[in-house]
Amino acid sequence: MTILGPLLFAALMVLPTYLATKSDEKNLVNVVDETGIYSKAIKGNSTVQFRNLNMGIEEARVAFKTDSADALLYIPKTESSQKAKAVLFYQDNQPSLNVQERVRSEMDEILEHVLIRTELGIDPQKLKGLNPDVELTTRNIETGKKSLALLTSGLGLFAGILIYFFIFIFGSQVMRGVLEEKTSRIVEVIVSSVKPFQLMMGKIIGVALVGLTQFLLWVLLTFMIITAVNIMNPGLLDASGDKQKVISDSGALMPDNSESAQQKDTFDAESGFAAIATGLQSINIPLMLLSFLFFFLFGYLLYGALFAAIGSAVDNEADTQQFMLPVTIPLLLSIVMASFIVQSPSGPVAFWFSMIPFTSPVVMMIRIPFGVEVWELVVSMGLLVITFLGAVWLAAKIYKTGILMYGSKVNYKVLWKWIRQ
Repeated sequence: MTILGPLLFAALMVLPTYLATKSDEKNLVNVVDETGIYSKAIKGNSTVQFRNLNMGIEEARVAFKTDSADALLYIPKTESSQKAKAVLFYQDNQPSLNVQERVRSEMDEILEHVLIRTELGIDPQKLKGLNPDVELTTRNIETGKKSLALLTSGLGLFAGILIYFFIFIFGSQVMRGVLEEKTSRIVEVIVSSVKPFQLMMGKIIGVALVGLTQFLLWVLLTFMIITAVNIMNPGLLDASGDKQKVISDSGALMPDNSESAQQKDTFDAESGFAAIATGLQSINIPLMLLSFLFFFLFGYLLYGALFAAIGSAVDNEADTQQFMLPVTIPLLLSIVMASFIVQSPSGPVAFWFSMIPFTSPVVMMIRIPFGVEVWELVVSMGLLVITFLGAVWLAAKIYKTGILMYGSKVNYKVLWKWIRQ
């Protein structure tokens, strides 16, 4: 570990930066501009490309469902010359923060240049006071539900970090429990009644049930608190709120089955709890909770088996450090890469990190709020289960020999010998 430790830490610092340069995904955005201001001037970059459409918004929405584009940008006419409003439609996966910020900055820059041209002759102080403001709304093209990029990113990061801490905390409990039984010689009595594999799995599953109980209590208590707050303050969590509306003729912001879809579009200016409640409607919360339970359970079972093997192989907690570092490096790497994954949740780095079983519990939970394909979720879950079974087999080989070994320093060569026995 004297040589391997610095290499692992160096890789932990260098690898994320390198992978970040490879994580950018290419996005194609169709543009329907009713103002005529942006369509000719808007330009893309290496990751976001724009394609102007000479058709109405309703026709563009229908075509978008079978198009190869990743998003549809709709810019309606507004009454204010210094404020632009736009809607970014998406099919299944929400546009990343990178796409949304690119659209907003492009429109800000174009509008600023237009204002400068139209306001020629104004004094420098007035020129500095010009502050174009683009209001970009993202909506699902099928349901019309609005999403909030910061809320989506925050929810994904929170779920991923929570998975990380759960796996690390409860996995460490398994390791300490095995080490305590070994050092106190209690394990010698226990294995006279049960097989070593049964003892190991009993400890892993027992701690898992403790973690699940705690998590379910958190969900239940949180729901009760939110319900109580909503009862005491009925308007506080109301998603409707006070709305400012800008009316146009297309009805593009409403689902097709809406009564007002053929009459008008509604832009909602919401804030506080109302905006959060509206943003949560675009996220599949039941899927988030079920996925969290699955990835917490099997992610913990995977690492819990490895931690149990580490606890059985050493005589004191100080000796666990050399074995814990290689095991926990994938978890640490997934946390370090979280900020890059939020910027590009559908990119190749995010995809492969969500497929690799040692990083998928954290990374997949970060990606799910943005929307992932069903087959990706199924494959990720399947690989995690298969890897867990392999880890249990591997840990059992080490555990049944290690729990009765005392007084000798164990290294990787010895562990390999126990596995081969």
